[in-house]
Amino acid sequence: MTTTADSGISRRRLLGIFAAGIVAAAPTYSNAFGLLRGAGDVRRVRMYSGRSGESLDTIYWIDGKYIPEAMAEINHFMRDVRTGSTMKMDARTIDIMAAAHNLMDVTEPYMLLSGYRSPQTNAALRSRSSGVARNSLHMKGQAADLRLKSRSVSQMARAAEACASGGVGRYSRSNFVHMDCGPVRTWGG
Repeated sequence: MTTTADSGISRRRLLGIFAAGIVAAAPTYSNAFGLLRGAGDVRRVRMYSGRSGESLDTIYWIDGKYIPEAMAEINHFMRDVRTGSTMKMDARTIDIMAAAHNLMDVTEPYMLLSGYRSPQTNAALRSRSSGVARNSLHMKGQAADLRLKSRSVSQMARAAEACASGGVGRYSRSNFVHMDCGPVRTWGG
């Protein structure tokens, strides 16, 4: 995994440097359908986790193909940190996150609050909060709860809703947005 603690030049870092140049030159297809809106020819995701202290900045898709090593890094990064269990994250959710990030025109990484949740973690959270769904898409690797310091919940939700590719939940009191690749729907305030 690429973390802030890495100090040398690795193959992954070299690919990132190369792709960063491509990202700057890549067109943005704002009229493309659904989750490709705003994604361009290169897709990149940037996140950090306050729970694990890890950071991730990776290009996971180039010219129509997902990069298996990058997707494996994302799966590990978005693991249930409470149990250490991982799940293959649905690439559609990552695409929605990346497209929304591009639409907001920010360089700040997402703060990942919750990616994959094991059934045990979901049950524990559900026992403490009415806002946790019994059959949460987090348990299928199809959802993420995200925050940005530089954007409001409303701005983040509008960007995700513009992708018209899944569920978008606004949690203004807790200052985060839920994005998933389930049916298109919105909730919260």
